[in-house]
Amino acid sequence: MASLHALLLSTLLFLSACAPQAAVSGQGPVPSKSPATVSSAAPAPNKAPASEPTAAPVSFDALEVTHSMELRYAAQFSADNLTGGYTMITIADDRFLVVPEGMEPPIDMDEGIAVLRQPIQNIYLAATSAMCLFDSLNALDAIAMSGTQASGWYIENARAAMEGGKIVYAGKYSAPDYEMIVSKNCSLAVESTMIDHAPDVKEKLEELGVPVLVERSSYEEHPLGRTEWIKLYALLLGKDEFAESLFNEQAALLDNISMEITGKSVAFFYISSSGSAVVRKNGDYVTKMIELAGGEYVFSGLSDDAATGSVNLNMEQFYAEARDADIIIYNSSIDGEVRTIVELLGKSELLADFKAVKNGDVWCTGKNLFQETTEFGALISDMNRIFKGDLGVDEELRFLYRLV
Repeated sequence: MASLHALLLSTLLFLSACAPQAAVSGQGPVPSKSPATVSSAAPAPNKAPASEPTAAPVSFDALEVTHSMELRYAAQFSADNLTGGYTMITIADDRFLVVPEGMEPPIDMDEGIAVLRQPIQNIYLAATSAMCLFDSLNALDAIAMSGTQASGWYIENARAAMEGGKIVYAGKYSAPDYEMIVSKNCSLAVESTMIDHAPDVKEKLEELGVPVLVERSSYEEHPLGRTEWIKLYALLLGKDEFAESLFNEQAALLDNISMEITGKSVAFFYISSSGSAVVRKNGDYVTKMIELAGGEYVFSGLSDDAATGSVNLNMEQFYAEARDADIIIYNSSIDGEVRTIVELLGKSELLADFKAVKNGDVWCTGKNLFQETTEFGALISDMNRIFKGDLGVDEELRFLYRLV
């Protein structure tokens, strides 16, 4: 009987321990843990397991312009910052949407808009005038292929990169090596307007998935408009602030030049292998630089309908218009450098009768003239100092040197 009593007492104590505990001081029962906080609890009925939220696709039509790039001289391109971090570049009738690294292009984009995904690498550069801009930005590593062979570059770093194999020749603009361009995962082809004469090449590159940017800096009316294209390439490469600083340096050189006419007449030309004089047309960017430097171009009334900036003159016409020029600048970037008056007269004996030759005011450009778009402000400054005659004895200029 005692054992039965003990068993009943143990059972009562066990049941009492398992019952819900009453709250202290009249409070309600202590709530049990929520199933959501118990690792072994099953999810609530009809409720999907939690997942990370994903960003909804951005519609192209919903993008708005937040800021436009400020351009002082360039008029052949524009760049607009859009909501979402995108940038729209417009060059003539071509549009390019720059998509930052890690992002996707918006949906419902207009046909004809090329997508440029950053980082932009392995560029095929066929536009020679752009190489100096990449070089100034310390961005030659973004270029994998060139449309010009190493021997054709007067830009030291570009030549060295090609000779060292960091940049390889991939064929000229009209006959590129498509297989090489594709195998190197080219993300952009930069072409000059010469590609307009080979539209099938542009079409083929685009078919292969390579966006083609046609560089139109040669159409800029102001010389520093060409220099300002450095801002476009900096935008693509993420070097905006650096480009702004470089451009401002050149603009400051021009700002510091007095716009007063020096009264000096200037002839800019070279003698072709056929014996004719090749001069720049009025309104060409070279003649504009002469004017900005305070000079008066002797062929100010010369123009024609040709697309190029040059005109061939027979020596009789050239002699009549340039003989009395105060200053001669010989363009060696095409014909090759000359160092002495004797070498110049070897081009044409008629030059011996020119006023500038007699007075020793004959200058020559370096071969790198047309590959140094970045420093046109410095070139205009050089011209201005020559026209004003304020050079020191044996003082050297950046782009021009005197023939002796």
